[in-house]
Amino acid sequence: MAGLSLQCGDCKVQFRTVEEAQEHAELTGHANFEESTEPESDLHTKRTGHAEFSDKTAETAKPVVLEVKSDSGAGPSGSSSGDGSSQPPEMVVPEVNKELLAELEGMGFTTARATRSLHFSGADNIEGAVNWIVEHEGDENIDEMPMVPAGTSGGAVASLLTPEEAKAKAQELRERAKKKKEEEERRMEREREKERIRIGRELQEARRIEEDNERKRIMLQRKAEKEEEKRAREKIRQKLEEDKAERRRKLGLPPEEPQAASAPPPPPKEEKKSFLPMKPATKADQMRTCLRTIKQTHKEEDEKVKKTFQTLLTYLGNIVKAPDEEKYRKIRLTNATFQDRVGNMGGIPFLELCGFEKEESGEFLTLPREKVDIILLNTAGSEVNSAIVNPFFGVL
Repeated sequence: MAGLSLQCGDCKVQFRTVEEAQEHAELTGHANFEESTEPESDLHTKRTGHAEFSDKTAETAKPVVLEVKSDSGAGPSGSSSGDGSSQPPEMVVPEVNKELLAELEGMGFTTARATRSLHFSGADNIEGAVNWIVEHEGDENIDEMPMVPAGTSGGAVASLLTPEEAKAKAQELRERAKKKKEEEERRMEREREKERIRIGRELQEARRIEEDNERKRIMLQRKAEKEEEKRAREKIRQKLEEDKAERRRKLGLPPEEPQAASAPPPPPKEEKKSFLPMKPATKADQMRTCLRTIKQTHKEEDEKVKKTFQTLLTYLGNIVKAPDEEKYRKIRLTNATFQDRVGNMGGIPFLELCGFEKEESGEFLTLPREKVDIILLNTAGSEVNSAIVNPFFGVL
Protein backbone atom coordinates (compact mmCIF):
# COMPACT_ATOMS: atom_id res chain seq x y z
CA MET A 1 0.00 0.00 0.00
CA ALA A 2 1.39 3.39 -0.93
CA GLY A 3 2.17 5.86 1.87
CA LEU A 4 1.12 9.50 1.69
CA SER A 5 3.89 12.15 1.76
CA LEU A 6 4.56 15.74 0.65
CA GLN A 7 6.54 16.78 -2.42
CA CYS A 8 7.97 20.25 -3.13
CA GLY A 9 6.69 21.37 -6.51
CA ASP A 10 9.72 23.66 -7.03
CA CYS A 11 12.65 21.32 -6.43
CA LYS A 12 10.78 17.92 -6.50
CA VAL A 13 12.14 16.84 -3.10
CA GLN A 14 9.85 14.51 -1.12
CA PHE A 15 9.32 14.76 2.64
CA ARG A 16 8.03 12.04 4.93
CA THR A 17 6.97 14.40 7.74
CA VAL A 18 5.26 17.77 7.97
CA GLU A 19 8.12 19.12 10.07
CA GLU A 20 10.63 18.44 7.27
CA ALA A 21 8.38 20.17 4.71
CA GLN A 22 7.87 23.15 7.03
CA GLU A 23 11.63 23.58 7.61
CA HIS A 24 12.23 23.32 3.86
CA ALA A 25 9.67 26.07 3.19
CA GLU A 26 11.19 28.42 5.78
CA LEU A 27 14.74 27.94 4.48
CA THR A 28 14.09 28.09 0.73
CA GLY A 29 10.89 30.14 0.49
CA HIS A 30 9.22 27.37 -1.54
CA ALA A 31 5.48 27.18 -0.93
CA ASN A 32 4.28 24.87 -3.71
CA PHE A 33 3.81 21.53 -1.89
CA GLU A 34 1.79 18.67 -3.33
CA GLU A 35 0.58 15.35 -2.04
CA SER A 36 2.56 12.33 -3.20
CA THR A 37 1.44 8.69 -3.07
CA GLU A 38 4.53 7.28 -4.72
CA PRO A 39 5.13 3.68 -3.46
CA GLU A 40 7.81 3.07 -0.85
CA SER A 41 9.65 0.85 -3.30
CA ASP A 42 10.02 3.78 -5.72
CA LEU A 43 11.36 6.03 -2.98
CA HIS A 44 13.83 3.32 -1.95
CA THR A 45 14.93 2.86 -5.57
CA LYS A 46 15.66 6.62 -5.84
CA ARG A 47 17.75 6.51 -2.67
CA THR A 48 19.75 3.32 -3.29
CA GLY A 49 19.30 2.30 -6.93
CA HIS A 50 17.86 -1.11 -5.89
CA ALA A 51 15.08 -2.39 -8.12
CA GLU A 52 14.40 -6.00 -6.96
CA PHE A 53 12.21 -6.67 -3.94
CA SER A 54 10.98 -9.90 -2.28
CA ASP A 55 8.17 -10.39 0.23
CA LYS A 56 9.53 -11.78 3.52
CA THR A 57 6.67 -10.68 5.72
CA ALA A 58 5.73 -14.22 6.66
CA GLU A 59 9.30 -15.13 7.62
CA THR A 60 9.90 -12.09 9.82
CA ALA A 61 6.45 -12.04 11.48
CA LYS A 62 6.51 -12.89 15.21
CA PRO A 63 3.67 -14.37 17.26
CA VAL A 64 1.96 -11.95 19.56
CA VAL A 65 2.55 -12.83 23.23
CA LEU A 66 -0.49 -12.00 25.33
CA GLU A 67 0.95 -13.13 28.64
CA VAL A 68 2.51 -10.54 30.91
CA LYS A 69 6.04 -11.44 31.89
CA SER A 70 6.98 -10.82 35.48
CA ASP A 71 10.21 -9.08 36.36
CA SER A 72 11.35 -12.04 38.50
CA GLY A 73 10.76 -14.62 35.81
CA ALA A 74 14.17 -14.32 34.36
CA GLY A 75 15.55 -17.69 35.43
CA PRO A 76 16.41 -20.98 33.90
CA SER A 77 12.85 -21.34 32.66
CA GLY A 78 13.10 -17.98 30.96
CA SER A 79 15.84 -19.19 28.72
CA SER A 80 13.71 -21.86 27.11
CA SER A 81 13.32 -19.77 23.99
CA GLY A 82 16.97 -19.84 23.14
CA ASP A 83 16.45 -19.29 19.42
CA GLY A 84 18.24 -15.91 19.62
CA SER A 85 15.13 -13.85 18.81
CA SER A 86 15.74 -11.65 21.83
CA GLN A 87 19.15 -10.55 20.54
CA PRO A 88 19.29 -7.01 19.06
CA PRO A 89 19.53 -6.98 15.25
CA GLU A 90 22.85 -6.19 13.60
CA MET A 91 23.10 -2.53 12.51
CA VAL A 92 24.80 -1.62 9.24
CA VAL A 93 25.34 1.52 7.12
CA PRO A 94 22.44 1.97 4.65
CA GLU A 95 23.16 1.62 0.98
CA VAL A 96 22.85 4.85 -1.05
CA ASN A 97 23.57 5.99 -4.59
CA LYS A 98 27.36 5.72 -4.92
CA GLU A 99 27.64 8.32 -7.68
CA LEU A 100 25.73 10.95 -5.73
CA LEU A 101 27.71 10.07 -2.59
CA ALA A 102 31.03 10.58 -4.42
CA GLU A 103 29.82 13.87 -5.89
CA LEU A 104 28.77 15.17 -2.45
CA GLU A 105 32.14 14.15 -0.98
CA GLY A 106 33.86 15.96 -3.86
CA MET A 107 31.91 19.12 -2.87
CA GLY A 108 33.48 18.95 0.60
CA PHE A 109 30.77 17.22 2.64
CA THR A 110 31.83 14.45 5.02
CA THR A 111 30.90 10.84 4.20
CA ALA A 112 28.57 10.64 7.19
CA ARG A 113 26.77 13.86 6.29
CA ALA A 114 26.47 12.93 2.61
CA THR A 115 25.20 9.42 3.44
CA ARG A 116 22.66 10.79 5.94
CA SER A 117 21.31 13.31 3.43
CA LEU A 118 20.90 10.72 0.65
CA HIS A 119 19.35 8.19 3.03
CA PHE A 120 16.82 10.39 4.80
CA SER A 121 15.92 12.79 1.95
CA GLY A 122 15.27 10.12 -0.67
CA ALA A 123 16.58 12.61 -3.22
CA ASP A 124 17.73 11.36 -6.60
CA ASN A 125 19.73 14.50 -7.42
CA ILE A 126 22.43 16.67 -5.89
CA GLU A 127 20.12 19.66 -5.36
CA GLY A 128 17.72 17.71 -3.17
CA ALA A 129 20.54 16.24 -1.07
CA VAL A 130 22.22 19.62 -0.59
CA ASN A 131 18.87 21.20 0.37
CA TRP A 132 18.41 18.51 3.02
CA ILE A 133 21.88 19.21 4.45
CA VAL A 134 21.15 22.94 4.58
CA GLU A 135 17.80 22.34 6.30
CA HIS A 136 19.33 20.00 8.93
CA GLU A 137 22.57 21.92 9.47
CA GLY A 138 21.73 22.45 13.14
CA ASP A 139 20.96 18.80 13.93
CA GLU A 140 23.16 17.35 16.68
CA ASN A 141 23.68 14.08 14.82
CA ILE A 142 24.28 15.63 11.40
CA ASP A 143 27.82 14.17 11.27
CA GLU A 144 26.91 10.74 12.64
CA MET A 145 26.79 7.83 10.20
CA PRO A 146 23.18 6.54 9.93
CA MET A 147 22.67 2.90 10.89
CA VAL A 148 19.84 0.57 9.90
CA PRO A 149 19.13 -3.10 10.78
CA ALA A 150 20.95 -5.58 8.55
CA GLY A 151 18.82 -6.76 5.67
CA THR A 152 16.84 -3.50 5.49
CA SER A 153 17.57 -0.33 3.59
CA GLY A 154 14.53 1.82 4.24
CA GLY A 155 14.79 5.37 5.47
CA ALA A 156 13.88 6.70 8.86
CA VAL A 157 10.50 5.76 10.24
CA ALA A 158 8.14 8.69 9.82
CA SER A 159 4.51 9.19 10.52
CA LEU A 160 2.33 9.39 7.42
CA LEU A 161 -0.44 11.92 6.92
CA THR A 162 -4.00 11.37 5.91
CA PRO A 163 -5.04 13.10 2.68
CA GLU A 164 -7.00 15.73 4.65
CA GLU A 165 -4.06 16.45 6.96
CA ALA A 166 -1.65 16.70 4.01
CA LYS A 167 -3.91 19.18 2.19
CA ALA A 168 -4.33 21.28 5.32
CA LYS A 169 -0.61 21.32 6.05
CA ALA A 170 0.32 22.14 2.47
CA GLN A 171 -2.18 25.01 2.49
CA GLU A 172 -0.76 26.24 5.80
CA LEU A 173 2.76 26.25 4.37
CA ARG A 174 1.61 28.18 1.30
CA GLU A 175 -0.22 30.77 3.39
CA ARG A 176 2.75 31.16 5.74
CA ALA A 177 5.17 31.71 2.86
CA LYS A 178 2.74 34.11 1.19
CA LYS A 179 2.26 36.05 4.43
CA LYS A 180 6.00 36.29 4.97
CA LYS A 181 6.50 37.59 1.42
CA GLU A 182 3.72 40.17 1.84
CA GLU A 183 5.21 41.39 5.13
CA GLU A 184 8.60 41.80 3.47
CA GLU A 185 7.04 43.73 0.58
CA ARG A 186 5.19 46.01 3.01
CA ARG A 187 8.39 46.63 4.94
CA MET A 188 10.28 47.52 1.74
CA GLU A 189 7.44 49.81 0.66
CA ARG A 190 7.59 51.62 4.02
CA GLU A 191 11.34 52.09 3.63
CA ARG A 192 10.90 53.45 0.10
CA GLU A 193 8.17 55.82 1.29
CA LYS A 194 10.40 57.12 4.10
CA GLU A 195 13.19 57.71 1.59
CA ARG A 196 10.82 59.59 -0.75
CA ILE A 197 9.62 61.77 2.12
CA ARG A 198 13.20 62.53 3.20
CA ILE A 199 14.26 63.49 -0.33
CA GLY A 200 11.14 65.62 -0.76
CA ARG A 201 11.84 67.52 2.45
CA GLU A 202 15.45 68.16 1.45
CA LEU A 203 14.37 69.47 -1.96
CA GLN A 204 11.71 71.65 -0.36
CA GLU A 205 14.22 73.10 2.11
CA ALA A 206 16.76 73.76 -0.65
CA ARG A 207 14.06 75.48 -2.73
CA ARG A 208 13.03 77.62 0.25
CA ILE A 209 16.61 78.73 0.89
CA GLU A 210 17.08 79.56 -2.79
CA GLU A 211 13.86 81.60 -2.84
CA ASP A 212 14.90 83.49 0.33
CA ASN A 213 18.27 84.34 -1.18
CA GLU A 214 16.66 85.51 -4.40
CA ARG A 215 14.15 87.63 -2.49
CA LYS A 216 16.92 89.27 -0.45
CA ARG A 217 18.93 89.97 -3.59
CA ILE A 218 15.94 91.63 -5.28
CA MET A 219 15.24 93.72 -2.17
CA LEU A 220 18.84 94.92 -2.02
CA GLN A 221 18.78 95.74 -5.72
CA ARG A 222 15.54 97.72 -5.44
CA LYS A 223 16.86 99.57 -2.40
CA ALA A 224 20.02 100.54 -4.26
CA GLU A 225 17.98 101.72 -7.25
CA LYS A 226 15.73 103.87 -5.05
CA GLU A 227 18.72 105.43 -3.31
CA GLU A 228 20.38 106.20 -6.63
CA GLU A 229 17.19 107.73 -8.00
CA LYS A 230 16.69 109.77 -4.85
CA ARG A 231 20.23 111.14 -4.99
CA ALA A 232 19.79 112.04 -8.67
CA ARG A 233 16.53 113.88 -7.98
CA GLU A 234 18.06 115.70 -5.05
CA LYS A 235 20.99 116.89 -7.16
CA ILE A 236 18.64 118.06 -9.91
CA ARG A 237 16.57 119.95 -7.32
CA GLN A 238 19.69 121.57 -5.89
CA LYS A 239 20.81 122.55 -9.38
CA LEU A 240 17.43 124.12 -10.09
CA GLU A 241 17.56 126.01 -6.80
CA GLU A 242 21.02 127.29 -7.63
CA ASP A 243 19.89 128.43 -11.11
CA LYS A 244 16.88 130.12 -9.61
CA ALA A 245 19.00 131.92 -7.01
CA GLU A 246 21.42 133.02 -9.73
CA ARG A 247 18.58 134.50 -11.82
CA ARG A 248 17.21 136.38 -8.80
CA ARG A 249 20.68 137.76 -8.11
CA LYS A 250 21.05 138.98 -11.68
CA LEU A 251 17.62 140.61 -11.50
CA GLY A 252 18.58 142.32 -8.27
CA LEU A 253 15.98 140.46 -6.21
CA PRO A 254 16.70 139.38 -2.65
CA PRO A 255 17.29 135.64 -2.08
CA GLU A 256 14.46 133.53 -0.77
CA GLU A 257 15.24 132.95 2.89
CA PRO A 258 12.87 129.98 3.58
CA GLN A 259 14.13 127.98 0.64
CA ALA A 260 17.74 128.82 1.43
CA ALA A 261 17.16 127.68 5.00
CA SER A 262 15.48 124.48 3.91
CA ALA A 263 18.32 123.49 1.55
CA PRO A 264 20.91 122.34 4.18
CA PRO A 265 18.88 119.45 5.80
CA PRO A 266 19.36 116.89 2.98
CA PRO A 267 23.19 116.58 3.31
CA PRO A 268 23.07 115.18 6.88
CA LYS A 269 20.64 112.44 5.76
CA GLU A 270 22.90 111.53 2.86
CA GLU A 271 25.91 111.38 5.17
CA LYS A 272 24.00 109.17 7.61
CA LYS A 273 23.03 106.72 4.85
CA SER A 274 26.53 106.55 3.40
CA PHE A 275 28.00 105.79 6.81
CA LEU A 276 27.13 102.08 6.63
CA PRO A 277 29.92 99.92 8.09
CA MET A 278 29.32 97.05 5.66
CA LYS A 279 32.20 96.15 3.31
CA PRO A 280 29.96 95.13 0.33
CA ALA A 281 28.31 98.58 0.43
CA THR A 282 31.73 100.26 0.14
CA LYS A 283 32.56 98.07 -2.83
CA ALA A 284 29.20 98.87 -4.39
CA ASP A 285 29.84 102.60 -3.96
CA GLN A 286 33.16 102.26 -5.77
CA MET A 287 31.45 100.39 -8.63
CA ARG A 288 28.68 102.99 -8.79
CA THR A 289 31.26 105.80 -8.90
CA CYS A 290 33.13 104.04 -11.71
CA LEU A 291 29.93 103.64 -13.76
CA ARG A 292 28.95 107.25 -13.08
CA THR A 293 32.38 108.38 -14.32
CA ILE A 294 31.85 106.48 -17.58
CA LYS A 295 28.41 108.05 -18.00
CA GLN A 296 29.59 111.60 -17.27
CA THR A 297 32.77 111.29 -19.38
CA HIS A 298 30.73 110.33 -22.45
CA LYS A 299 27.64 112.53 -21.97
CA GLU A 300 27.02 112.90 -25.68
CA GLU A 301 27.33 109.17 -26.45
CA ASP A 302 24.35 107.64 -24.68
CA GLU A 303 24.03 104.67 -27.05
CA LYS A 304 27.70 103.84 -26.78
CA VAL A 305 27.57 104.09 -22.97
CA LYS A 306 24.53 101.82 -22.91
CA LYS A 307 26.35 99.28 -25.08
CA THR A 308 29.32 99.42 -22.68
CA PHE A 309 27.08 98.72 -19.69
CA GLN A 310 25.37 95.85 -21.53
CA THR A 311 28.76 94.30 -22.39
CA LEU A 312 29.87 94.50 -18.76
CA LEU A 313 26.59 92.91 -17.68
CA THR A 314 27.13 90.07 -20.17
CA TYR A 315 30.63 89.37 -18.82
CA LEU A 316 29.33 89.21 -15.25
CA GLY A 317 26.31 87.05 -16.13
CA ASN A 318 28.42 84.46 -17.96
CA ILE A 319 30.78 84.08 -14.99
CA VAL A 320 27.91 83.73 -12.49
CA LYS A 321 26.26 81.04 -14.63
CA ALA A 322 29.47 79.08 -15.32
CA PRO A 323 32.25 80.09 -12.88
CA ASP A 324 34.39 77.08 -13.87
CA GLU A 325 34.56 78.07 -17.55
CA GLU A 326 37.94 79.70 -18.11
CA LYS A 327 36.86 81.33 -21.38
CA TYR A 328 34.40 83.54 -19.45
CA ARG A 329 37.07 84.58 -16.94
CA LYS A 330 39.75 85.53 -19.48
CA ILE A 331 39.53 88.61 -21.74
CA ARG A 332 42.06 89.52 -24.43
CA LEU A 333 42.89 93.22 -24.01
CA THR A 334 43.94 93.61 -27.66
CA ASN A 335 40.54 92.48 -28.91
CA ALA A 336 39.10 95.24 -31.08
CA THR A 337 35.51 94.73 -29.92
CA PHE A 338 36.55 94.81 -26.25
CA GLN A 339 38.58 97.98 -26.77
CA ASP A 340 35.72 99.69 -28.60
CA ARG A 341 33.01 98.80 -26.06
CA VAL A 342 34.90 98.64 -22.75
CA GLY A 343 38.59 99.55 -22.90
CA ASN A 344 38.28 102.94 -24.61
CA MET A 345 35.18 103.76 -22.52
CA GLY A 346 37.01 103.40 -19.17
CA GLY A 347 35.39 100.07 -18.17
CA ILE A 348 38.60 98.23 -17.16
CA PRO A 349 38.66 99.71 -13.59
CA PHE A 350 35.12 98.40 -13.08
CA LEU A 351 36.24 94.88 -14.07
CA GLU A 352 39.19 95.17 -11.69
CA LEU A 353 36.76 96.01 -8.87
CA CYS A 354 34.99 92.73 -9.74
CA GLY A 355 38.21 90.77 -9.24
CA PHE A 356 39.86 90.82 -12.68
CA GLU A 357 43.64 91.14 -12.79
CA LYS A 358 46.04 92.03 -15.60
CA GLU A 359 48.58 89.35 -16.44
CA GLU A 360 52.28 90.19 -16.42
CA SER A 361 52.37 90.01 -20.20
CA GLY A 362 49.63 92.64 -20.34
CA GLU A 363 47.79 90.65 -23.00
CA PHE A 364 44.90 89.27 -20.93
CA LEU A 365 42.59 90.42 -18.17
CA THR A 366 41.92 87.35 -15.98
CA LEU A 367 39.64 86.53 -13.03
CA PRO A 368 41.25 83.62 -11.06
CA ARG A 369 38.86 80.82 -10.11
CA GLU A 370 39.69 81.07 -6.41
CA LYS A 371 38.81 84.81 -6.45
CA VAL A 372 35.36 84.37 -7.99
CA ASP A 373 32.89 85.93 -5.51
CA ILE A 374 29.33 85.24 -6.64
CA ILE A 375 27.85 87.73 -4.17
CA LEU A 376 30.21 90.48 -5.35
CA LEU A 377 29.45 89.70 -9.00
CA ASN A 378 25.69 89.81 -8.30
CA THR A 379 26.16 93.18 -6.61
CA ALA A 380 28.12 94.45 -9.61
CA GLY A 381 25.43 93.19 -11.96
CA SER A 382 22.76 95.00 -9.95
CA GLU A 383 24.75 98.27 -10.19
CA VAL A 384 25.18 97.91 -13.95
CA ASN A 385 21.51 97.05 -14.46
CA SER A 386 20.49 100.06 -12.35
CA ALA A 387 22.72 102.29 -14.47
CA ILE A 388 20.98 101.00 -17.61
CA VAL A 389 17.35 101.32 -16.49
CA ASN A 390 17.63 104.43 -14.28
CA PRO A 391 17.18 107.54 -16.47
CA PHE A 392 18.64 109.80 -13.75
CA PHE A 393 21.84 107.81 -13.30
CA GLY A 394 24.94 110.03 -13.67
CA VAL A 395 22.97 113.10 -14.67
CA LEU A 396 24.99 115.29 -12.33
